[in-house]
Amino acid sequence: MPHPYPIREIARQSGLSEATVDRVLNERPGVRPSTAANVAQAIADLDRQRSQLRLGGRTFIVDLVMQTPDRFSAAVKAALEHELPMLRPAVVRSRFDLRETARPGELVKALDGIRHRGSMGVILKAPDEPEIVEAISRLHDSGIPVVTLVTDIPLSQRVAYVGIDNRAAGATAAYLIEHWLTANDDAILMALSRSAFRGEEEREMGFRTTMRERAAGRSLVEATDTDGLDSAVRDETVVILHEHPDITAVYSIGGGNGAILEAFAIVDRECRAFVAHDLDRDNLALIQARRITAVLHHDLRQDMRRACQVIMQANGALDGPIESIASQISVVTPYNIPTQPLY
Repeated sequence: MPHPYPIREIARQSGLSEATVDRVLNERPGVRPSTAANVAQAIADLDRQRSQLRLGGRTFIVDLVMQTPDRFSAAVKAALEHELPMLRPAVVRSRFDLRETARPGELVKALDGIRHRGSMGVILKAPDEPEIVEAISRLHDSGIPVVTLVTDIPLSQRVAYVGIDNRAAGATAAYLIEHWLTANDDAILMALSRSAFRGEEEREMGFRTTMRERAAGRSLVEATDTDGLDSAVRDETVVILHEHPDITAVYSIGGGNGAILEAFAIVDRECRAFVAHDLDRDNLALIQARRITAVLHHDLRQDMRRACQVIMQANGALDGPIESIASQISVVTPYNIPTQPLY
């Protein structure tokens, strides 16, 4: 049991004598397993309390930088602000740079600005572009940890990724849609917001791989580079639906789902199966109205809590290894919509 504490302190925490603690730590004979467990628990308690003492009174400035449609950034912002009071005794203050569209250079400028101002950490949703990777490296070299959110930038010097396993999410969508489609000649629209987002690319790869395994002959049609914005999504989808009259299902990887459904209405076609991502305000309304079939959702509040804890770990305020742990994917239908806040 490696530890940094004096035997007297462990004895006080465990309620055992110093001699008993000494026997446990030195693995001498005659110690009951329950006594050894009490000593181990005392050390764990001291570890946790030491972390709390380090946190007490500390203020962490965390920057949230996202390129994403407003409907999703609003959900993430609400989730983060809900979690901040739960992180006590630390005090966490957040700053926001939220953009629906941006060139890589604009995001680089934002990240470099954070580096010059100073920050305890950055939570980032951005495309996997070389300029972004270099900006993350500069933040890392300045002692500012970066946590990627929802879409990873794995070859950068980010300290961890927080979000779902995107390949598994794409595979789940393929499994569901293939079960719901009855005709073998039905085609599926895969709608991305921008292919430079690695998370969306991984969802697409998981979807394609699983669909090949389950229905190799089914046609998959891709739409991308709309940034998930409604007007662009609607216009692009109308064109694709005219070109592909066999499309009857949608896997929406990048959002704009109301606009996709508008496009189906414009061409007077039924959408037989529709799987979307994230239970934001738009998707909540659509699934309540039963206009989409299912939403692949994950707990954004848990993601925000985990991201903040990673930043605290990277700043030496919390113990434990820094790891990228995938969030649980929930399949939400009209029959199991969560009653708690959905952000």
